[in-house]
Amino acid sequence: MNNNALPTPVSMGIIISCALVYLFKNISPALALWPLEGGYFQLWQPLTYAFLHGSFNHLFFNMFAVWMFGTPLENAWGSLRYANFYIACILGAAAAQLIVLLITGNQYPTIGASGGVFGLLLAYGVMWPNNRLFLLFFPVPIKAKWFVLLYGAAELLFGVTGTMPGVAHFAHLGGMVMGAAVLWKWGWRPGMSWQK
Repeated sequence: MNNNALPTPVSMGIIISCALVYLFKNISPALALWPLEGGYFQLWQPLTYAFLHGSFNHLFFNMFAVWMFGTPLENAWGSLRYANFYIACILGAAAAQLIVLLITGNQYPTIGASGGVFGLLLAYGVMWPNNRLFLLFFPVPIKAKWFVLLYGAAELLFGVTGTMPGVAHFAHLGGMVMGAAVLWKWGWRPGMSWQK
């Protein structure tokens, strides 16, 4: 992994854009991702929802993850491939969330970049599986591949059991699944080294 200070305009653009939207009080609720059957859904929402955040902590942890996992990926892949990957992950997260809302009948909006972040986390674990992570909420060094597996399993458990209501666990998983699908299309297979 090349951690040199190379330009990462997409990662920095995501961070700056999300911070500005938050400072302007999320601009408009019409940018959130609303359920398909509630009368508020618009075609732009599966993209725009990822720029809105409900609290400073929500914003901070998502943008910290974009910086931590996204900037090395952008350095490795280049900005265009990285942007395509991130957009695919937030769209995959939106699709998963819309399906869950349709099944459950819930009528609340979804906001946040977490679905894209979970896709970045997965890609980081694929690219550098043996890198050791030392995270604020997990203060024990752990290899990236194990962290991705544990976090994904925890999100599935939380989603199925309804633990931590108000968190879009299936959107997080949707971002990971879409990220895995894109990596597969690009040539990565389990047990193989990364191929650009």
